[in-house]
Amino acid sequence: MTPARKATRAQARRFLRRVHFLDRKAPDIATVLEHHGFIQIDPINVCGRMHDLILRNRVEGYREGGLTRHLHGEGAKAGPRIAFEHHLPSTSNLVALPLDAWPHLQAAMRRRTKVASAWSGRLTPREKEFAVQILERFVSGGPHGPESFADERKGRRAWGSATLAKATLQKLFFHGRLLIAAREKNRRLYDLPERVLPASVLAVRESTPAEIAHWLALTRMRQHRLTTLSLVDRGLIGDLVEPVSVEGCPPLFCLRSDVALLEEAAATEADVAPLLLAPLDPMIYDRRVTRALWGFDYNWEVYTPAPKRKRGYYALPILAGTELVGHVDPKADREAGKLRVMARSVKRGHKAAPAVGALARFLGLRA
Repeated sequence: MTPARKATRAQARRFLRRVHFLDRKAPDIATVLEHHGFIQIDPINVCGRMHDLILRNRVEGYREGGLTRHLHGEGAKAGPRIAFEHHLPSTSNLVALPLDAWPHLQAAMRRRTKVASAWSGRLTPREKEFAVQILERFVSGGPHGPESFADERKGRRAWGSATLAKATLQKLFFHGRLLIAAREKNRRLYDLPERVLPASVLAVRESTPAEIAHWLALTRMRQHRLTTLSLVDRGLIGDLVEPVSVEGCPPLFCLRSDVALLEEAAATEADVAPLLLAPLDPMIYDRRVTRALWGFDYNWEVYTPAPKRKRGYYALPILAGTELVGHVDPKADREAGKLRVMARSVKRGHKAAPAVGALARFLGLRA
């Protein structure tokens, strides 16, 4: 591998802003999805959903719910599908993926049918029996959600308190026998893959283990753009990346296709207008790199017990220029039409109000 390319911390930070569309927005969602490989989806809606908070800073004119419309269309205006929802093979994260990801998911789908898991694994005897009825209903026509099936039995070994219908549908989705065809107020509606994805996509042969490993390594790289790489990943995509040395940081890598942008970042200035980042924004999602490069030790505390939280339930980091200068913990009060700030901490000399106001306007609320 070539010698490490040296970059200052400020240069690396400016590069990340630019390569993540935070300085110059992308024209549409498809551009961001192709660039980053996937967009993480999360249903929690405290001050906007995770995917909307990620995309509002990256896509020109983005509106709340835009990713769902991109994935599933909008009523009669729905056109040919150009992306879909599923879980990354290497994680349990639900993400939006471009169509060319489909052949890389098949092995993981088949593997899940053979392992024990209340959430995504093999069907229990009761679920297997019920799945026959469910799939017959879909053959007759869909899409359907759990409420379409008049069976209120609880899934005995299901995740959470799911009904048998919901647990079975969820597993059939994990196994690739059903896909999310639409959403109504974030409620999933499933259908058969042949009614969701184009026939040309379903006809592509399944990827080999080597192809899947290469795709996963490259997808992780595309997601973060400047990050650490394991020895295994270096062996898989070493010809596509270049090492970058930044003082005080672990060994970092960027895509060779991004090198020109990294060099350009040495002579550019970053916009100092404050932005509120999503908790799982791909620019800061790698906690180790964020701590080393930005001096900001951030952890999403939704699943942290309240007494142990340091920033708040849904705290959003504040990016100003080449600094992460604090956080705001906002909560949308839709009934009152206000975005309330539950807590904040901002470095002296910086203001959060402009960024809070921008988020409130995005949500159609008053700050």
